[in-house]
Amino acid sequence: MFSILLFAYVLSQFFRAFLAIVAGELSRDLGLDAAQLGDLSAVWFASFALAQFPVGLALDKLGPRRTMGLFFVLAVAGAGAFAAATSFTGALAAMALIGVGCSPVLMSSMYVFGRLYPPERFAMLSSLMIGLGSAGNLLGAAPLAWSVQAVGWRASMAAIAAVTALSCALAVLLLRDPPALPTKHEHASFRAGLGQILRLRVLWLMLPLALTSYAVVIAVRSLWIAPFLGQVHGFDAAERGNAALVMAVAMSLGALAYGPVERYLGDARLTCLIGGVVTGLALLALGMLGDRSAALALALLAFIGAAGLSYGILMAHARTFFPPGLLGRGVTFMNFLFIAGAGVVQWASGRFVRAGGEAGDAPSLVFGQLHTVFGALLLAACAVYAFAPSRAPE
Repeated sequence: MFSILLFAYVLSQFFRAFLAIVAGELSRDLGLDAAQLGDLSAVWFASFALAQFPVGLALDKLGPRRTMGLFFVLAVAGAGAFAAATSFTGALAAMALIGVGCSPVLMSSMYVFGRLYPPERFAMLSSLMIGLGSAGNLLGAAPLAWSVQAVGWRASMAAIAAVTALSCALAVLLLRDPPALPTKHEHASFRAGLGQILRLRVLWLMLPLALTSYAVVIAVRSLWIAPFLGQVHGFDAAERGNAALVMAVAMSLGALAYGPVERYLGDARLTCLIGGVVTGLALLALGMLGDRSAALALALLAFIGAAGLSYGILMAHARTFFPPGLLGRGVTFMNFLFIAGAGVVQWASGRFVRAGGEAGDAPSLVFGQLHTVFGALLLAACAVYAFAPSRAPE
């Protein structure tokens, strides 16, 4: 079952990261500017985020198998529509479909881990899923760049649509739902369940970090790494793909490392806090020093990728506060925060970069300011999260 969920999550990771590599060809063919590229990425995250609410209810009511089947087929349709898109509007609609379709993938895994395994194993299993699943970032880097150069972005996306259809079929046929909960854990209604979640005060201290920690890292990797390295350091398409691959590998290894680090420290909150602070400092360094040399910029990007994927541990921290009957809605609410924050950052950063270009600012200045803002936001969120309790009261 782990392998089926992992296959789907690899594809979900691919879809949130591939735009950076096809940005040049896509912009040329569809006549897109920087803000519209930001909108394409943002609508994926926005639709993904909004879908978390029905996904959470479906997981608690229907289980992961039927939830995956109902939603993931939309990712297949969206990938096919994206391959055939001839306008910004068509590409935007396709990205929205893909976002909704991918919305239950990681949460189905989290639901299975939370229902079938003891709480102390949740962080390790989550980091393992996220770390291995980040191979989707690898596919969306150099391999995609090679494929686009060989057969074009449309044929490449059509092939991904076919692979997504295979993953959807495997999920429907082979996934098994956890046993039904006893009557004492009878599910609350959607509104009542969401109200119970929102009344958990600890989540309000986690909220800023949930909104920013994943958002700033994925914005760098999925949207701005290629334009930054191309415009500031003169990287060609192949070099940009290789750089994205380096960052993707670092993200995968870093996510895998977070589980053992959390077990060593014995504290999910402390693990997330350390990861957030060092990532924020690295983003500040990239903002101030990233234009000085390509090697330094690439090293900082790799470090940001390695340190930045702590959201599996933050999810594990939040999971300890959710009652069993609200587990699905609890983890999907947290995922909503991660993805909604990413969508807002993608949208806002696209307009920020376009405004800098229209003002005639040098790319080094525009991206330097962008990375500095990202770092400052993350450090401010860490300052709030520092007041969160480590564990739920007994």
